[in-house]
Amino acid sequence: MESVNIKELNEKIQKESAFSDLLSIEMGKVIVGQKQLVENLMIALLANGHILLEGMPGLAKTLAISTLSKAVNAKFNRIQFTPDLLPADVTGTLIYSQKNESFEIHKGPVFANFVLADEINRAPAKVQSALLEAMQERQVTLGDKTYDLPQPFLVMATQNPVEQEGTYPLPEAQLDRFMLKVLVDYPKKEEERLIVRMNNSGEFPQPNPVVNPEDIVRAREIVREVYMDEKIERYIVDLVYATRTPAEYGLKGMENMISYGASPRASISLCAAAKAYAFIKRRGYVIPEDVRAVCPQVLRHRIGLSYEAEAENLTADQIIEQVINAVIVP
Repeated sequence: MESVNIKELNEKIQKESAFSDLLSIEMGKVIVGQKQLVENLMIALLANGHILLEGMPGLAKTLAISTLSKAVNAKFNRIQFTPDLLPADVTGTLIYSQKNESFEIHKGPVFANFVLADEINRAPAKVQSALLEAMQERQVTLGDKTYDLPQPFLVMATQNPVEQEGTYPLPEAQLDRFMLKVLVDYPKKEEERLIVRMNNSGEFPQPNPVVNPEDIVRAREIVREVYMDEKIERYIVDLVYATRTPAEYGLKGMENMISYGASPRASISLCAAAKAYAFIKRRGYVIPEDVRAVCPQVLRHRIGLSYEAEAENLTADQIIEQVINAVIVP
C-alpha cells in the first residue's frame, strides 16, 4: 500500500476518466434532469455491476439505458417481463433442425452489452432466476454448453413501486446481485417544462457514440487501480457490520427493526462503487465522502425490515442514515 504513488495515480486517473464527462454530456442531451440516475448508471457500468431502478412510469428509465448504449456504441436489448414469459425467452434455447438433424443454439436477448429487464417483478421467480447466472458469472448455459456474454455486460431492471397486484417480489438472492438500487423521482418543474417543450417541437436530440465497449472494459481495469486506504476498507466493513449488529455501534433500538443485515457482497459492492465514484470525480483515491455518497444505493435493497419497522413506517433509507451517522468516519 505504501508503495503507491498517489500523485502519479491521480494524474493517470484524471487523464483516463475524461471520457466519463463526454458520456454525461451525451446523455444530458437526451435526458432532461435525472442527474442521479445518469451518475448511478455510470457507476454501475464502471464498477462492473448491475442496477435496479424503482420509480413511477414515464421517468426516462428505459430512455436512460438505451441512450447510454448508443453513447457507448454497444448492443442493447429490452426484455418486457410478463407473467407468461418463459426462461427460454430470456436466455435462449436449443431448437431441433430437421435439415441438419441436430439441435442448434438460439441465443436469447440476454446476449447483449446492455439488457433492460423492464418491470422485472411482473414475471414469476423461475423467469427472474434465469438472469442469475448471467448476472453473476457473465455466462449462460444452454443444454450442455456454456456461452460467455459480451463485455461489457450490464443488466438494468425496473420495477413500479405502486402497482403491486399480480407482481412477484424479487427473491433476496437476486436482489443481492444488483450492485445498486436507485429510487427515481419526478423531475423538477423547470425540467418538466423543458421535456414538454421538446415533445411539442418533435425535435429529439440523438446521442453520438463517444466511446467503444473496449474502452469501457479498459476503464474498468483502471477503476480497480483507484487507491483505497486500509482505514477506508475498515470503514466500509463497519458500515455493513452495523446493519447486522447495530447494538455494537450504539444503535440498540435498531436491533428489532432489522430482520437481516447486508451480506459480504454488500462490502464488495460498496468498495467497487466507491472506487467508480472517485473515478467519475476524476480522483485517484477514495475518500469517506465517496463511500457515504454510494452507501444508500448499495445497501437499501440488502437490508430486511422487520414487522416492527413496517409498523412504524420505517424505511431502509432511514436505517441507513442512522447507520452512516453512527459509524465513526476515519
